[in-house]
Amino acid sequence: MKPAFSLGKVVSTPRAWDFLNSAPVDIAILLARHQSGDCCDEGGLSADDILANLDAILSGEGRIFSSYDIGSQRIWVITEADRSVTTVMLPEDY
Repeated sequence: MKPAFSLGKVVSTPRAWDFLNSAPVDIAILLARHQSGDCCDEGGLSADDILANLDAILSGEGRIFSSYDIGSQRIWVITEADRSVTTVMLPEDY
């Protein structure tokens, strides 16, 4: 997967970090998917959110939002519009 944009500093909420430390997926894989533009599992985002991500990647402006399901838990990965920070979180942490 080729990176499509910079992640900036990567941070995580404590609950997302705890979950991912016991989950059957490596956080690096989620970050690589996010950074390559693979923003969701099937049904994870609306068509409008996917188009907004594509526009943000192509223009270099705008927030990039990804949503992945790991078992019954959803994980969000959000890169800020200025590409300074990418946050990994659970939806309930928002």
